[in-house]
Amino acid sequence: MLDEALKNSNRRTVGVKQTQRALEKGSALRVYVAKDAEGHVVRPILDQCRNHGIDVQDVQTMVDLGKACGIEVGAAVAALLTE
Repeated sequence: MLDEALKNSNRRTVGVKQTQRALEKGSALRVYVAKDAEGHVVRPILDQCRNHGIDVQDVQTMVDLGKACGIEVGAAVAALLTE
């Protein structure tokens, strides 16, 4: 289930590398992970979220997550950032 916070925010990251950087900086509030993303791609992100106590929300598909982020391709992960 994709909430409106990600769709309406302009403070977000899209993609594994950008989300990983946001987690390392401590600026990620919530991370969104597509259920159909490959495990070896999202596993490091999920581990970081668990270690930092960041809420993870599942999204049905990569296409849905990409659309919510305003891009025309799928996205495996995205994050909502602090203000």
